[in-house]
Amino acid sequence: MTTIHLHNTATRKKQVFTPLDPENIRMYVCGPTVYDRAHLGNARPVVVFDVLFRLLRHVYGAEHVTYVRNFTDVDDKINNTALERQKAGAKGTLEDLIAERTEETIGWYHADMDALGAMRPSEEPRATQYIGAMISMIEGLIAKGHAYAAEGHVLFDVRSYPEYGQLSGRSVDDMIAGARVEVAPFKRDPMDFVLWKPSGDDLPGWESPWGRGRPGWHIECSAMSHELLGPSFDIHGGGLDLQFPHHENEIAQSCCAHPGAGFASLWMHNEMLLVEGKKMSKSLGNFFTVRELLDQGYAGEVIRFVMLSTHYRKTMDWTEKKAQEAEKTLQRIARLFAGDPRNKPWVSIPHSQAPQEFVDALANDLNTSLALTLVNKYLKEEDEGKLAGSLRLLGFEPDELAENFATFSLNTHKNEHTSGDSVATRGDGNALDGRGLMAMAARFDALREQAKQTKDYSAVDELKNALIDAGVEVRMSKEGVELLAGPNFNPEKLTGLA
Repeated sequence: MTTIHLHNTATRKKQVFTPLDPENIRMYVCGPTVYDRAHLGNARPVVVFDVLFRLLRHVYGAEHVTYVRNFTDVDDKINNTALERQKAGAKGTLEDLIAERTEETIGWYHADMDALGAMRPSEEPRATQYIGAMISMIEGLIAKGHAYAAEGHVLFDVRSYPEYGQLSGRSVDDMIAGARVEVAPFKRDPMDFVLWKPSGDDLPGWESPWGRGRPGWHIECSAMSHELLGPSFDIHGGGLDLQFPHHENEIAQSCCAHPGAGFASLWMHNEMLLVEGKKMSKSLGNFFTVRELLDQGYAGEVIRFVMLSTHYRKTMDWTEKKAQEAEKTLQRIARLFAGDPRNKPWVSIPHSQAPQEFVDALANDLNTSLALTLVNKYLKEEDEGKLAGSLRLLGFEPDELAENFATFSLNTHKNEHTSGDSVATRGDGNALDGRGLMAMAARFDALREQAKQTKDYSAVDELKNALIDAGVEVRMSKEGVELLAGPNFNPEKLTGLA
């Protein structure tokens, strides 16, 4: 069996992944707060842990891996968004508007992450479904002396847990000195954090022993992971921005609620994201959602490819150049997979056929950059079997690439992501579908090779003129012929030529 090595944030070193139970691998990843569209930075952990999910399923078997990623659907940002809509004249109660926004945002999230090729997790719990479990956990923490009630709030007593700060490597006193913490007269210590807070009649709330209120953010993940994965599980993941305070607080309250269980055995965090070398920011004009990129014409596969080209523990820089290079690579892959899929060996090749050297690359702390180097190697060698198995393990379906990237072209990209138009075109599938266009490219290339021998280029010119007249851009190079459907592509003009 393949040995997987993963970097553990808690121990600050790479170690052999040894599951608590090889028959029941369990992973929890913090999901989104559903008040708005997911931006590109939100998508990075989705892609990273999707690859890990696929690797674990490959090594241990799909039926032995459980992946939980939550939805935070009770939060001040959600409340504020609903209040703004209500003030703007939206009909319905605040509760109705919150429910409407939540459903809408979860739908957006699923559509956007599906476009990036991410598998749905095994479980996607919503915080509002586990309020009872949160209240029960809070009651247990109070009974054990790790939490206290004050003025309708319940707070976790950070000083009651001596190991607090080990994940982030800082002492409580250092955290107080360098952190912006909420000052409240009912706190025993500035670092104590909220487990439960009161809600007014105009805000969502649930009855509890401490009055009507709602949970703090950190207790939500502790309760949901416990209910779905148990007090001990294998991997807890998320973006590096969650390491402190969210994950630090999760550890404290979970370990105190279930002494000796250990909570998560291994912690993984992906690094942050830049855009053209700068931090993504609305003020800089380089902040955009996944949906905005998709609408600009960037294929989901291109976004995924760019993300995987950088190791998850390194800062990823999204650039126009990387997107263009990724698109070209995917087009080259699509051309290799051209033709009738029934005659291709890769159609029946499952994940298990991925070359061992490729699996080993991913098993070495998700080295996706090395994995993509191997993809390029198999592409250069025109080894369809190795390439197909590898792509599937990375989350790319060869058949879909063959369909999508034959007639897919980013015809215009703007230099700035906040202005200008970007057009993506696809063949309409009537007279000439994507695979047909690739087959025609192969035919064009064959005619060109024949013309080099006979010195008669009339057939090449005739076909080229027909393609141009139909709105197809013809690119010729030493590597071969590339046909791209332009904005005026009319496949009917090519009827009979394919």
